[in-house]
Amino acid sequence: MTEASEAVQADRTLKARHRAMWAQGDYPSVVSHVIPELGARLVQECGVRQGDRVLDVAAGSGNAAIPAALAGADVVASDLTPELMEIGRHLAAVRGARLEWREADAEALPFADGEFDIVMSCVGVMFAPHHRPAAEEMLRVCRSGGTIGLANWTPQGFVGRMFATMKPFAPPPPPGAEPPPLWGDEEHVHELLGDAVTDVDARRETVRVDTFAQPTAFREFFKACYGPTIAVYRAVADDADRVAALDSALDALAAEHTVDGVMEWEYLLLTAHRRG
Repeated sequence: MTEASEAVQADRTLKARHRAMWAQGDYPSVVSHVIPELGARLVQECGVRQGDRVLDVAAGSGNAAIPAALAGADVVASDLTPELMEIGRHLAAVRGARLEWREADAEALPFADGEFDIVMSCVGVMFAPHHRPAAEEMLRVCRSGGTIGLANWTPQGFVGRMFATMKPFAPPPPPGAEPPPLWGDEEHVHELLGDAVTDVDARRETVRVDTFAQPTAFREFFKACYGPTIAVYRAVADDADRVAALDSALDALAAEHTVDGVMEWEYLLLTAHRRG
């Protein structure tokens, strides 16, 4: 096998692992119970209007794609995980939203150059393992003067710290893979987008999370529903002491961020225009 074919096979294996990770648990429940309005916030910030051609990258079950369709846009929701899109189709039908669903790798989008007026991602593209190819693909399919819109968890916020807390318990990342919360670092995103964009507007906002009465409730919910957390627990499942240590670390993190039953989860909201 040549070096090039080995690289292709390694990438296929990596993406298969990612697909399986997000198919396990119940990510749509995380969206509906914890961050139900985040997608609509991104749609609002992108200024989605009637007739816009919109691509939602790593759309999951449609947290941003469905509100964009309800705003009258012509929407394509793309994701690596068919199981999430199947749930999204059902949710869209319930809400009366019409849109197209396409299985797609964020690092190799199956769309033409400049095909979309708005290319957005709501805590989705940040999980593509290779950041630069994913950013280049978002830029490529956005028309000149079109909008790039991103909402991603920051490294300093609760979710970023959750990933840092889980890291010592997780298997080593594959070569070249970058931490997802870097997409919530403004300098990192500026470096990814570079001179291809103009009119960059970036701000940190928070999502109010009042779903969990106790830190243990947060931990148990994410152990059951959130793919990355499930994967880390599976990696240490044969070591009771490490499971207990991870339980304790997540409980402590949630307790630190909870005030009167409420947490504030920070994210970076960024929009920019594709330079002509």
